[in-house]
Amino acid sequence: MPIMDVRYAAGTLDAAAKADLAARLTDVLIKMEGGANTPGGRAFAWVFFTAFAADDWWIGGRTDGTYVTGPGKFLVNVFIPEGYMNVAHKNEVHAWVAEEIAGATGCSDPAGSLLTVINEVTEGNWGDGGQPISLESIARTVGQDGGPRPIWSRAYFEAKARAMAAAGYPADTGGMLPSLRPQLLAAAAEPA
Repeated sequence: MPIMDVRYAAGTLDAAAKADLAARLTDVLIKMEGGANTPGGRAFAWVFFTAFAADDWWIGGRTDGTYVTGPGKFLVNVFIPEGYMNVAHKNEVHAWVAEEIAGATGCSDPAGSLLTVINEVTEGNWGDGGQPISLESIARTVGQDGGPRPIWSRAYFEAKARAMAAAGYPADTGGMLPSLRPQLLAAAAEPA
């Protein structure tokens, strides 16, 4: 369930460029989902745009382009479930976002004008329609359960469950895949 929140300097994108960038970033989100170009995968591919007036975006204490290069000011916050990506996947996302902003703006290199921040949302903190959804349920919805990314994620959460149990975390602590919660509960019930 990745989400991209694109903040940009007003006047940088006209309606056509914004639509082009939205399509490009949606494709990035689909790639991030392991190629889940399914109705479920597309339903999770959200892109938001917020334009900031020149006097609302300060870099280096200035609102002009003194400390900015390329197409203008861009901040892209990418929200992903915890344990969803390893370092290589995160590096791909940084490169893909830069490539698509460069393509949509006609800039050959957006370095110096684009920051991408990947925010991992703790397992159990995603919700849909008032109900929590897990990384496991997201993988099923987008048709990627059993693929390499969910297998890596499972290994991540199994290690986290072992570490939490060893450290004596309370059994009802959040941040765990639902299928691994019994393991954490059993470990918490064992005498120290």
